[in-house]
Amino acid sequence: MSLKTFKPYTKTTRGTILVDKSNLWKGKPYKSLTSINNSSKGRNNLGRITSRNHGGGHKHKYRKIDFYRKKTGVVGTVERIEYDPNRSCHIMLVSFEDNEKFYYLAPQKIKVGDKIQNGEKSEIKNGNCLPLRDIPVGIDIHNVEIQPGAGGKIARAAGSSVSISGIDGNYSIIKMSSGEVRKIDSRSLATIGVLSNPDQKNIKIGKAGRSRWLGRRPHTRGVVKNPVDHPHGGGEGKSAGGRHPVSPTGQSAKGLKTRDNKRTDKYIIRRRKKKRA
Repeated sequence: MSLKTFKPYTKTTRGTILVDKSNLWKGKPYKSLTSINNSSKGRNNLGRITSRNHGGGHKHKYRKIDFYRKKTGVVGTVERIEYDPNRSCHIMLVSFEDNEKFYYLAPQKIKVGDKIQNGEKSEIKNGNCLPLRDIPVGIDIHNVEIQPGAGGKIARAAGSSVSISGIDGNYSIIKMSSGEVRKIDSRSLATIGVLSNPDQKNIKIGKAGRSRWLGRRPHTRGVVKNPVDHPHGGGEGKSAGGRHPVSPTGQSAKGLKTRDNKRTDKYIIRRRKKKRA
């Protein structure tokens, strides 16, 4: 995939950079693998806003992605590669020999007509899904299960992947993109390859309207609010808040560790890299 720029006919087009989608499927998604995706506008089941600045956006259907890859023993063919408005990477429609179809996450360098297979005896090939114990050390993988049979949870965003750095008994040692190294059960499934659309990170929205199309509403800084609305609010003139930066609920916004899962600490060999303040 490549990036698309525009001639500066307006101030908007001067700064806009988008991903070129000319190689993707132009038609509608496969109907039986879609469902209604009503927008919650950031509200919970009581109608109260729990995620601010959400709402609006273009209507779209949800594509049912198979993260479990349980269709084994049958060879599938990549029928088409599509854009998915619900995620950053592209997806592919795979048709198997028994005429059953599934949506899978599309890795880089996958082409229409390529063969796909799931299961233990699959070839080490881009797009194939195998247990971690059958994948050689050093191979890039994505859509990795944390527990066997639970479906892929790790490395599902555009351009992302993790790699196997070793074996420890019944566990595979996985190196994450964050720098964290952890153990995962070797029976867990993973898919070979790096996910598609790596240029997603280089997109420049260009105008406020395109953010609204994506369902993002305007964001108001805390320092311009009143004290009743935000901890940074109030003060005379342009004040900087006068205290350590926090969220609207008072939680520290600069590096406070919120992880509280002692149960899985034993699986983490090395913590992720620290971010600079």
